[in-house]
Parts: sequence; C-alpha cells; structure tokens
Amino acid sequence: MIAAVAAALALVVTGIAWQRIDSLRSSLASIGGLGLGGGEDGAVDILLVGTDSRTDAHGNPLSQRELDALRAGEEVANNTDTIIMIRVPNDGRSATALSIPRDTYVDVPGIGMSKINAAYGATKETTRLELVESGSDAAEAETESTKAGREALIESVGDLTGVTVDHYAEVGLLGFVLLTDAVGGVEVCLNAPVDEPLSGARFDAGQQTLEGPDALSFVRQRHGLPRGDLDRIVRQQVFMASLAQKVLSAKTLSNPSKVNQLTAAVQRSVVLDSDWDIMDLATQLQGLAGGDVTFSTIPVEDINAMTDYGESVVQVDPDEVRDFVAGLAGRTSDDRAPDDDRTTSATPAPDIEPSTVTVDVTNAGDVAGLASVVSAELSSEGYVEGEVGNYTGSAVSSSTVYGADEESDETRAVAAALGGLDTATDPTLPEGTVRVVLAGDYSGPGTSTFAGSESTTTSSSSGLTPADGTATPAPAAPPIDAGSEGPRCVN
Repeated sequence: MIAAVAAALALVVTGIAWQRIDSLRSSLASIGGLGLGGGEDGAVDILLVGTDSRTDAHGNPLSQRELDALRAGEEVANNTDTIIMIRVPNDGRSATALSIPRDTYVDVPGIGMSKINAAYGATKETTRLELVESGSDAAEAETESTKAGREALIESVGDLTGVTVDHYAEVGLLGFVLLTDAVGGVEVCLNAPVDEPLSGARFDAGQQTLEGPDALSFVRQRHGLPRGDLDRIVRQQVFMASLAQKVLSAKTLSNPSKVNQLTAAVQRSVVLDSDWDIMDLATQLQGLAGGDVTFSTIPVEDINAMTDYGESVVQVDPDEVRDFVAGLAGRTSDDRAPDDDRTTSATPAPDIEPSTVTVDVTNAGDVAGLASVVSAELSSEGYVEGEVGNYTGSAVSSSTVYGADEESDETRAVAAALGGLDTATDPTLPEGTVRVVLAGDYSGPGTSTFAGSESTTTSSSSGLTPADGTATPAPAAPPIDAGSEGPRCVN
C-alpha cells in the first residue's frame, strides 16, 4: 500500500487549502518514542506496515458493517502481513519499495528466531500480559504493548536489512478499502480465474476493476498460488502500482469529492511517527507519488524451509539481503564504493554518455526474467533500452557484450557496468548499439533480485531444513514500475 499511501498523502497535502494543513496535521494519528533515525546509510528509509487491526488508526473499534466488508473474520489480530521498506536514496535516484515476506525467518528481539510477522504481535501480547499482571490498567497496557510491538518489528527489519529505519507508517485493513473506494476501484489482471474461499477471492481471468472488499481479497489470497506468499506479494505490488496511478490521475486530481474522500481515508486509517512532519512527508514522498518508484522483494533462499519444530518458514541469507538493500542506495553493505564504480575489469571503464548507447539484452541462462532486470539496471544508469528477450543463437558458456567493435568505448563501458564481462565483435551491429548475452555464469548487477533462485541446499547454521528434502527455488518476479502503463497480469 505504500505507493497508494504516498500518493494519497502527497495529494492530500498539496490538494487541500493551506489553511487546512494544520487541521490535517492535528487529525492524523501519530506515535512517538520509537527510536527512529540517527543512521547514515545513504537513504531515507521508511517502514510501512499493513496490519489486520480491527480498529481504526485512533483505536476506535470498527463497526460490524465495516468488519463484514473486510471479510477478515472475528479473530482479534495483530498480524503484520504486509511489511515494506522504502529506500529513498539521498542522491535522488528512483526509490524502491522492498517487500519482506511475512514468514521470513529472522532473529526477533526478546523472542529469538521466528517469523518476522510475529515480531509485532507476539511482542505486543507478551508485553501486555506482563503489564496487566503488574497492575497496569487495560488502556495503559494496550498503549505500551503496542509501542513495544512496533519497536520489536522496527529492530527486526533493521537487523535484517542493515539499515536504520528513519520513519514509520502503519495502515490497517480499513484504510486499504477506503483508499480503493475513494478512487472508484483499481484495475488488475489475472492470468487465470480464481475461486479461493479462505480469502473470498473469486475472479475471472483477465483485466478487471476491483473495489474495496474484492480488492482486499485479491491482495490477501495466498492459498492456491504457485509460490504462496511470494505470489501474494507480487499481487500487492501490482495493485499498489495501479492504485498509485489511479490516485494521481486527472480524474482524481480534479475531483474535490475524491480528494475529500482520500483525506478522510488518510485521517482515519494511517498512523505516522510523530517526528514526521506532514509537509516534510509530502516532500519526501514526492517521487513516490509521481510514480518514480520500483517494487521489489528481498532475496530469498528457500520459500518452503522447515524449522526443527515443524513450522514452515521462508529462509533468507541476511548477508545477501543487506548487500541487496545497500545496493539500492548505491553502496555496499560495508560502505565501500558505490555501485556506480562497480567493475571487476582491470581496465578502467571508458567515460561515455550512456544516453548515446542502445543496449539489447538477451538471456541464454536458466533464470527467467533476468534479461528484463539487467536491462532495467542499465536503463537506471542512463543507457537506452533496446530489444529484451531470450537468446536464440548457438550455445554460449560465458556472458559476453557484443559491439560493432569489441574495443569501442561503448562496448567496453557496458561490459564494465555489468561487472567486467568479456567483449566480442559482431559486425552486424550498428555503431551506438551493443548486445548483451547473459549465460549461466552471470553474477553482475541485477542478480541480487534472483538471489537463491538456483539454491539446492540450506545453511547448516540456520537450523532449517527443506520441507521436502530439497530447497525450493524462489526466483523473484521482475521489478514492478509504478509508472508503467496498464496492470501486469499475475497469478
């Protein structure tokens, strides 16, 4: 929901009269004392949490009609089933909304190794019981235990990703429905029809517009999907991208009634940390609200790992996650050189203007979607995107960059940008165009997105075993661009 919340907040702040800013500021729910900020890691890092709360942002119980519309059952829950960290690099590069699977197996403060979505709820309930037993009244125990749960989640995410969380935002199920209804529904596209009773997801295949409760079922379904929670994350990402576009459309911007609905939705359903001034918020989220954001997922090793007590979890390598997250801000996890200088070639990269070079990328390896990801990496460096697809030539064993002249500046520059690949001459290529052929040996920029996709073993130190004796590959879907046209069809 981050793109939608970002777009809605920025639109609300810029779209209402200046004299109403103070009113909006005073009506937003806020929390303090979470120990945020204070780290220099190359970016503003925002933790967005989607909860299963049966109350609004101000702690007021939802009506029975609202609960029925949410299709969330009667159980009182504190689950954080949506955990997204937003990296907004200090150098102005495109932001990334990075999803963390709810079952990611991490070290939770005070609990030990556990699913990351237990950090909030389990810590809250343990703290609440301790406070009640020590004589605190129910209201005080609820407030203090909720704060403890948030702090535990923030620390868990920080430890996993290697960054300091600067700001915190929380949105309940009700907010998701209110934001979706405020824009008149959101377009999605499914590869196949769905009928899954646990989430209430019953949809036809193809493109369609979903409103509140149906939209919630769409993003909450995980049973019956090929990759379980990872496919649910992809659904959430494409939905957020589509919702952000809808919020920012001319029909929304020019409609006072819709702006008022969005304002009311934000006021009732969004909780922000108290150190985040509403005007600073609008400035920091300006790029996200404009669609300048990519949705991705942390590298995953095994989506069906099993603990020694029989619980199915998602296994990750924290070092790989930290390297991936650091790279989003142009750094390495140990703060060495930024990735603009990445090259393993002994020859310095030529100084060229990337916008003068068109790069075709073809995939001769086994990792589906790698060509698209590598092409996106090059585009982010300023190169012009050429043809992207599967390699159809004779078998290749090593990744190579081809140019009309293998010694040309553009050929060597692209080879350096991809980690020092081999170069070769293809006289059929016009000047100013190079072709990248990715083989199974490729390990340069873009591969972090697919970390673990060819894993066959798990770390003996993790305490985990594959559920069926073999680690389950977990190739991530290509990053999703919030500015793309039309919804991407998904599982």
